[in-house]
Amino acid sequence: MSRTPLLLALHSTSQDFGVAVLDPLRCDHGVLKMVFPDGRGLSNSLISRIDALLDKERWMGLEGLAVATGPGGFTGTRLSVVLARSLAQQLGCPLLGVSSYALMAARLACQLPPASEPFWIRRDLPRRGQVVGCYRVQADQVEELERPQLQASDCSLGPRVVMAEDDVDKDVARLLQLLRDALARGEHCPWQSVLPIYPTSPVGPV
Repeated sequence: MSRTPLLLALHSTSQDFGVAVLDPLRCDHGVLKMVFPDGRGLSNSLISRIDALLDKERWMGLEGLAVATGPGGFTGTRLSVVLARSLAQQLGCPLLGVSSYALMAARLACQLPPASEPFWIRRDLPRRGQVVGCYRVQADQVEELERPQLQASDCSLGPRVVMAEDDVDKDVARLLQLLRDALARGEHCPWQSVLPIYPTSPVGPV
């Protein structure tokens, strides 16, 4: 039987902050997850929320991390990505970054007629256009064909379009599983390549 690693996943691209932990010391398959409605208060609660599921004293034993890279709120996304990058760098452990759209793609594909053709995920931004990404889902495997980007509101995307829907509880659990699968395959997952996705600038015109 393979040994269960200590893994941590963070998702903070919406108003909710999701934390998921795979802990070999737990008897219930080692998985624990919680979602906190922190919103803009995440900057004050980030460390304590993670500590509620995994004591800070055990962070040095982490063998892999994963983080949702956006698109999402500028401050929340930046906080979790910076923390994940810093931990991965200091601990010398893998870091998997996955866009929040790619995490929700398998869920949202169920709203479309079964097909292997690509589809778009879209979120409208008041007075700023729309953030869209293109995906293909086959047998629950998600391929991100175009990462989330800002487009004009009148940009044509084709017939297969679904609106973005946040479900941090499900998506942070999927993020943890993707990390576990990647490590089982022996993927390197360098922290240097994990960067937040900011389709819009927090200052100045788009």
